[in-house]
Amino acid sequence: MNQPPNPPAYPQSALPGCWWHPNRPTGLSCARCGRPACPDCLREAPVGFQCTDCVHTGAQQQRTQQRQYRSSGLGSRTIAGARPSSSVVATATLLAVNVVIYFLTVVQAKSLFDNGNAELEQLGVLATSPTLGGGEWWRIFTSGFLHFGPIHIAANMFSLWMIGRALEQVFGRTRFLALYFVSMLGASTAVLLFDVPNRATAGASGALFGLMGCYAVIVFKLRLNPTGLLITLAINAYITFSIPGISIWAHAGGLVTGAIVAVAVLYAPERNRVRWQSVGLAIIVVALVGLLIWRSTQIPSVQCQFAVLQGAQAYYCGR
Repeated sequence: MNQPPNPPAYPQSALPGCWWHPNRPTGLSCARCGRPACPDCLREAPVGFQCTDCVHTGAQQQRTQQRQYRSSGLGSRTIAGARPSSSVVATATLLAVNVVIYFLTVVQAKSLFDNGNAELEQLGVLATSPTLGGGEWWRIFTSGFLHFGPIHIAANMFSLWMIGRALEQVFGRTRFLALYFVSMLGASTAVLLFDVPNRATAGASGALFGLMGCYAVIVFKLRLNPTGLLITLAINAYITFSIPGISIWAHAGGLVTGAIVAVAVLYAPERNRVRWQSVGLAIIVVALVGLLIWRSTQIPSVQCQFAVLQGAQAYYCGR
């Protein structure tokens, strides 16, 4: 009597029928629910084979968990905690505001190159006496949107567009604007503390150096190739120290402040990240404002107004 080479352990008729196809005996079952299933009704899963119902249910549960994870502030985020986005609205808006203000000063001064006499320039540039002695604190930020001549505005806006786009996508719109304006505050603080008193300072370069300081922290954190960063810093350092009239303290203050802001944002704990980042930024701002208030106590009070000096209208500050 002949027998098959591999006889089944039990008769074919003893096999249970597939849960979805009862007329198909099967020795297989779902690894998740345990129901008998024929090969057509099984799908490969991370652990064993599962029936089509369990695969569908598992996919729904996974999508629900992912939504809950993202809505809780975690999930797919950049290293700064922002949602991945290709938007550069903040960078484009800052660039547009700078350009519009520059052309307003050109119209007021009636000169494309010599726009320093425009009323907006005189009311907005950073200088010690009117800012701290005259109580015109708005100059700390308005000076960052004013420029002297087309080369000044063109160079700064080119740098803003090149650096700002990448950082905005990493930081997100809100964090990027916080980085930009706190860096501007740090640059202005350094000027008012250490620069030559009453020397007019303006331009977005202080905030732009803050972006470069942030970029340096990103390179360090992600262990990226620092060649590009070093070349950029070297070029800007050469320009800063070689061209007369450039505020060294504005660049240095912006660079250091931007790096500190980046540390506060990038190294915040993932849990309650927004809260920790907000606290870190608040501490930086309070420290800078405290330094400005202390510095203001050393500057005598003055009264500022427009006056005609040597046949031309100028903004004058005196006791």
